[in-house]
Amino acid sequence: MDEIKKISEFKWEIPTGFKDGMRVPGTVFADDELMRLARRDRALEQVANVAFLPGIVYRSLAMPDIHWGYGFPIGGVAAFGPDGIVSPGGVGFDISCGVRLVKTSLTEGEVRKDLDGLLTAMAATIPRGLGTRGRIQTPEKLLRKVFSGGARAVLAMGYGRQDDLEHTEGGGTWGGADPDRVSSRAYERGKDQLGTLGSGNHFVEVQVVEKVLDEGVARVFGLEEGQVTVMIHSGSRGVGHQIATDYLQVMDRVTQRLGQQLPDRQLSCAPLESSEASDYMAAMACACNYAVGNRQALMHWVRHSFERHFGSPEGTLGMDLLFDVSHNVARMETHRVEGRTMELCVHRKGATSAFPAGHPLAPAAFRDVGQPVIIPGDMGTHSYVLVGGERSLEESFASTCHGAGRTMSRSKARKMVRGSELRSRLASQGILVRAGKDSLLAEEAPEAYKDVSRVVDVCEGAGLSRKVAMLSPMAVLKG
Repeated sequence: MDEIKKISEFKWEIPTGFKDGMRVPGTVFADDELMRLARRDRALEQVANVAFLPGIVYRSLAMPDIHWGYGFPIGGVAAFGPDGIVSPGGVGFDISCGVRLVKTSLTEGEVRKDLDGLLTAMAATIPRGLGTRGRIQTPEKLLRKVFSGGARAVLAMGYGRQDDLEHTEGGGTWGGADPDRVSSRAYERGKDQLGTLGSGNHFVEVQVVEKVLDEGVARVFGLEEGQVTVMIHSGSRGVGHQIATDYLQVMDRVTQRLGQQLPDRQLSCAPLESSEASDYMAAMACACNYAVGNRQALMHWVRHSFERHFGSPEGTLGMDLLFDVSHNVARMETHRVEGRTMELCVHRKGATSAFPAGHPLAPAAFRDVGQPVIIPGDMGTHSYVLVGGERSLEESFASTCHGAGRTMSRSKARKMVRGSELRSRLASQGILVRAGKDSLLAEEAPEAYKDVSRVVDVCEGAGLSRKVAMLSPMAVLKG
């Protein structure tokens, strides 16, 4: 077995000799400390396993927030050519889990005057928690519109503003969705969860821009020091989980039928040209639309909470959307690989797109500077706004990290940290937290995560993305 090699300060190579059967090498973007953490679980082996998949091009990639996941590592990126495959394990169960950042014209001082009151208003307004029912009922006819239209469909229901779509990845709608490719069980699970936060690592966080790190890009993004923002992190809820479950069974049958020899059954897949792959991509797009629509509705409840608390319309509070971006998706994109322009199926699992300035997939509002990238940290440290880096296209199919990345399981975190103690500790730092259960709060303790500043430094050092602003938490609402 060949050893993993350090190529540069922020880049490591897993050679094809690491495991017999690898079609391409693996690349891990990490510094020495993050690589040490990555070696503690099976994530690096998963990077190598992804390199076995048919039609993979260039390399099997891992971002610095890499950790063990289902099939692909979380933080894994891989692209497949016309003779390649699509694998639900390369997307994950929470399809299109993502982040949106809402700006305000409020200052930290204005919000801290009654931060507890604001958090109380948010807790009373935003539906949250495992299995929670939302205020928006979506019988099948309406749910089909959400599956097809995403944020546009939710906007048509009266939740949001037209300019929100200009600041949402893909204009708020994922193309290629076909509601007929979604199971009845997924419809059942999605009918009353639109506009709900969920549990686990999902949150709504009131933050302040602590430091601007790139003044020119920050000006275009509308960010300045001392400004209050709100970050929303949620996904496709039960819909995405059910679609992933349904199609993993389909892909498992395809893998067996074709006699594919894979190092891990969780990598089950189907050829891109197959009907099963087309069906999955169409169903996955429905889940993406549901997730983006979910965050659109959540933003409506956030705006409503601020209106109630401050007694002013959200427009006068400057509550404009900066950007919404997903980090569990597979999408057909055009890239250059070894001098050839190719249409590829790019899988990003726990990874975010990061298109540089001038790229057609960078949103029009930011094309001169590049795509905004929203990176949540943990409750006790910073989050970041980044912008697509100059080397992202050649190094990572225009991909970068999606967060801090876990260093311990949720069960281990519960054993090590008491939720009540964590709440008190954060309060002593000026950070207020509301969560449905103390045990769920303990699962998301800061010590369960990597140092997000180190993670984004690696991404910047490797040229994948560039730091624009650093945000500090003030109040956190969890399921």
